[in-house]
Amino acid sequence: MWSQQTIAGKIADVFDPPGKPRFAVIYLHGIGLETLHDNPIYTGILQRLNVACVCPHGQRSWWLDRVCAEFDPSISPEQYLRESVVPYCRARWNLAPRALGVFGISMGGQGALRLALRHPQLFPAAAGIASALDFHECYGQSSPLDDMYTSKEQCRQDTALMHIPHHDPPPHLFFCIDPKDVDWFRGNDRLDEKLTALGVPHAIDFTTSAGGHSWEYFNRMAEPTLRFLTDGLEKESRRLL
Repeated sequence: MWSQQTIAGKIADVFDPPGKPRFAVIYLHGIGLETLHDNPIYTGILQRLNVACVCPHGQRSWWLDRVCAEFDPSISPEQYLRESVVPYCRARWNLAPRALGVFGISMGGQGALRLALRHPQLFPAAAGIASALDFHECYGQSSPLDDMYTSKEQCRQDTALMHIPHHDPPPHLFFCIDPKDVDWFRGNDRLDEKLTALGVPHAIDFTTSAGGHSWEYFNRMAEPTLRFLTDGLEKESRRLL
């Protein structure tokens, strides 16, 4: 049920569930570039929930709205997702306007949350697993970020915490992180604090522990994450009636 497709000239792994799906999710991969096409745990849950999925190949772009040479010389990853991947999903599965969610792991987790905060009308449901929210800490370490920003502070100003909308935030936000994930825990805790202070509804899991920043933990959180997204999209479908 996985196939490799070309979307606007770029490769993506696409999951077509056995039945006609009402909902679909876009998965944003981490820095290791692993998509879900050979992951039996995520595949099994997507199949049971009858949810379609697209996994674009984004290289080490951090899924930002800045040109990353590894990804494309002229279009940003965020622009590609909005202008190419979203319309592809809607057309392939004939989705309702608010039937598309986004989630990711690590680099992709921060990308998913940041994307939904910037474009809540496109992504009413979003989730991040072990999200690398403080990605500015990677600036200066010979990564693509060094060419995308002029300084660590400029990089920090573009993190998800700086993109929380003043009005109409995405109604279904979930993020989780293993308490032993010392490198990225504080950023998740800080996002929780800011969302709470601003009165933005969201759900978190900062207590489940299963191996720190590892696929053991990522797989452990597959079921609650995908069910949260599906439940959120189901609520949006009822709201539109």
